[in-house]
Amino acid sequence: MTTLRFDDRGWKTYGASLSPDAGAFAYIVDDGTGYPRAAQRALSRDGVGELRWVKLRSTGPVHKIVHSTDGRWLAVEIAPSGGEHHQVWVVTTDPEDDTAHRVAATRPDGRSFGTVGLVGWDTDWVLITAVDHDGTSHALRVHPGTGTTQILDLRVGSVLIDSWKGATLVRVGPRGYHDMLLLRRRPDSDSDEITMTPLLPQDPGAVTDQGYVLDQGFDHPSLVFVPAPDEPARDLDSVQALVRSDFDAKFPRLLGVEVGKYGVRFRVMAQRVDIGLDEFAVSHDQSRVALLWNIQGRSQLQIMTLPDQTLHPPIDLPGDVAADLSISAAGSVVTLTVSSPQHSPLVHLVDVANRAVYPVRDDVVTGEGPSSQLRGELVEFSARDGMPLSGLLFRAGNTPGPTLLYFHGGPEAQTRPDYQFLFGPLVDAGITVFAPNVRGSSGYGRLFAHADDRYGRYAGINDAADCAEFLCRQGIADPDALYCSGRSYGGYLTLACLTFHPDVFAAGIAICGMSDLESFFRNTEPWIAVAAYTKYGHPESDRELLADLSPIHRIDDVRAPLLVVHGAHDTNVPVSESQQIVAELQARGAVAEMLMFEDEGHEIVKRDNQHRLTEAVAEWIARYPKRPGALR
Repeated sequence: MTTLRFDDRGWKTYGASLSPDAGAFAYIVDDGTGYPRAAQRALSRDGVGELRWVKLRSTGPVHKIVHSTDGRWLAVEIAPSGGEHHQVWVVTTDPEDDTAHRVAATRPDGRSFGTVGLVGWDTDWVLITAVDHDGTSHALRVHPGTGTTQILDLRVGSVLIDSWKGATLVRVGPRGYHDMLLLRRRPDSDSDEITMTPLLPQDPGAVTDQGYVLDQGFDHPSLVFVPAPDEPARDLDSVQALVRSDFDAKFPRLLGVEVGKYGVRFRVMAQRVDIGLDEFAVSHDQSRVALLWNIQGRSQLQIMTLPDQTLHPPIDLPGDVAADLSISAAGSVVTLTVSSPQHSPLVHLVDVANRAVYPVRDDVVTGEGPSSQLRGELVEFSARDGMPLSGLLFRAGNTPGPTLLYFHGGPEAQTRPDYQFLFGPLVDAGITVFAPNVRGSSGYGRLFAHADDRYGRYAGINDAADCAEFLCRQGIADPDALYCSGRSYGGYLTLACLTFHPDVFAAGIAICGMSDLESFFRNTEPWIAVAAYTKYGHPESDRELLADLSPIHRIDDVRAPLLVVHGAHDTNVPVSESQQIVAELQARGAVAEMLMFEDEGHEIVKRDNQHRLTEAVAEWIARYPKRPGALR
């Protein structure tokens, strides 16, 4: 049995939300004892106060937590048993009041929703996207005190993005083709008639996926457009919004949009050359915007002041990758999560005026084990068709040895130099890890992100083999000791590697991967299926394509031993996807085993389970030290 050393004994913290007055923050804490939980702490000039756990009457990992705009409430999104049918609860920020209310638990007719996602707040109403079992999305505005529910929008495949004082932003469209709509009641009408306005012109393949409705009126200056001299007066009935979009661009940038009596017009508010915008946060007084840029996978924080739109010099961060921006109402304090390959996620506080960044260190012990020295080396090369590829290489030594290709999910995600619980212990055990960004990954522009759509999937699978060939050619990997693994889409790509390129790999470990794209579409959640057609193909019009790309239909070509891993509560990629390929392989006398986590869903989030998964990967590699048929 392989003995591994784990260096993540301390807490991991992330997903912080600042109270409007910057007098407290709430965040997610993984203390290693079970599912990640929500907590809150006071914040003052003297530091942070004592931790108070947020008590909910539901068990599962917390995914998101947001303060209300008046600071009196916390809304919390939780995934019961780690599954995909989420719930939203609200609690008060009063430390003496532990009363918790579940909101939007059922439809008005009493039937349950398929899943409920937390969006944010509109004044003192919580904003929610609730999805029916058939995939219909309800954009809801719910009052936490009375339970009163207002339906802002109702359509298939949409997601509520923001709503403020009667103006609502809704994202529509499948994966890779997201548009943004503005919905509002006519300002000059007493009726309930809703107008719908697309924010940006049609640009196929563009993604507009984050937005913020700006406050309007005499007390708020125009932040997007200053009235021209020939305009009679400011259009106080207009709606202005900031959005993150790669409309008419290679990389995402910050755009300002105004919808009013002069029509729809937009302008670029912030952009960088060959650098994409990951996320942004706007202070409630609209004086500052916090921006996180993605520079070849590494994060950079900038503050933009409004209305002059001045971009200030970047603020240095004590880590490679940042996420989860939150900003106080006056823009004086920002919170974000920072991580690196050698440091687990940790909430940091940013004093904007002094440009100082403070870690909440009393929560997290980063560890002094094997991954404390882990460094990812960026390597770049070309696929067989000339497409530029790259990835992070974590070397276990200077001589060719066992090497694991680990594919990220999505496939629209990106391998970045952040914390991965698998990599440190594996490298310490003598296994080199290469985490590539094959075509379809984000962070490299629109063309690259769409390069694996539908028939482009064949080239994406070939990218995996080209990664293996590159590692061997460079003397990094032993050609007889190459392994592949990944989760979600990375799990699918692992199965595809073993079937499309069966002579390349010594063994594979597929985590929550799709083995049959046709059965995946039949059995996954309806809202996931609807969003995935543009990425993989339609189960009716692209039936032949889906069948040909499904590893289970090439199962007779499998030569390498396969371990599949799945969470029992996964309804995103149903457990049957793993069960059926194991059964088919075993029926043919091939080596295939399954590891099931009874208390997990699509992600493996419990610390003990992460350790078990890491040990299982290392043991599988140790059990099969050479490629089938290789000389020993």
